[in-house]
Amino acid sequence: MSRLSKIILSAIAGILILGSVGLLLKTRSEAYNLLHAPMSTRSLITDTPDDFKLEFEDVIVTNPDGMKLVGWFIPGENDAVIIMQHGYKSTRSELLNEAEMMHRHGYNVLVTSIRAHDDSEGELITLGKYEVDDMEAWYQYLLTRDEINPDKIGLLGNSYGGMLSLQYAAQNENIKAIVANCAFSSMTDTVSTSVTHFTGLPEFPFVPLIVFWAEQSTGVKMEEIDATQWIPQISPRPVFLMQGGMDTVISPESGQRLYDAAGEPKGIMV
Repeated sequence: MSRLSKIILSAIAGILILGSVGLLLKTRSEAYNLLHAPMSTRSLITDTPDDFKLEFEDVIVTNPDGMKLVGWFIPGENDAVIIMQHGYKSTRSELLNEAEMMHRHGYNVLVTSIRAHDDSEGELITLGKYEVDDMEAWYQYLLTRDEINPDKIGLLGNSYGGMLSLQYAAQNENIKAIVANCAFSSMTDTVSTSVTHFTGLPEFPFVPLIVFWAEQSTGVKMEEIDATQWIPQISPRPVFLMQGGMDTVISPESGQRLYDAAGEPKGIMV
């Protein structure tokens, strides 16, 4: 082999090595950003129930890991309550329209947040593995309120919050009804859609590597996050699924997959 050929091959090898290292560093950084939410990087509340002319209480609970979680309790006229859970890297403000609507119909409303979101403590997002403990902390709080009938507790969750609502309701048979708006059916199903949306990177070769780093960071396997395994456990309690066909964050097929997995009785409204 000539000296020139050796130089060219060495240069190509160097470029490939640098490219591979760069790819690994980039995907590791993106995985970190997707699953970590230091307070300085978060979206914080833009509106409060005051802006909707709603009386409310600021509420703080502590989850099993000792983190303080923030929420709002909006008193109603009957003894039923709806727990409302916002989506990924969002805040309680996201659900104030829904809270006002339910309050108008007489319901008490508990607008919750989870670890690493809003003004709550924690920085690591585990995609439901430990956030379900946060949901339990909020449920236990409601049991301390004399005006709440423990047989009349429902859940409404948006996007990531919809998935958490399905996960938690599958574990707690005392949740009597669930509304899941644009919940993802599983991380395996929606990871390409959501990762591409939040990072702007193409699916290949970035998504598989981002998933690898995310699993290393959280200790959670993506296949563990699967609402199609949880939703049949909720039947025959009512679940209302809403899904947008033009969703760019959650796989548009998620709603159909959840519906297919749900127990009977069930039906579709169009």
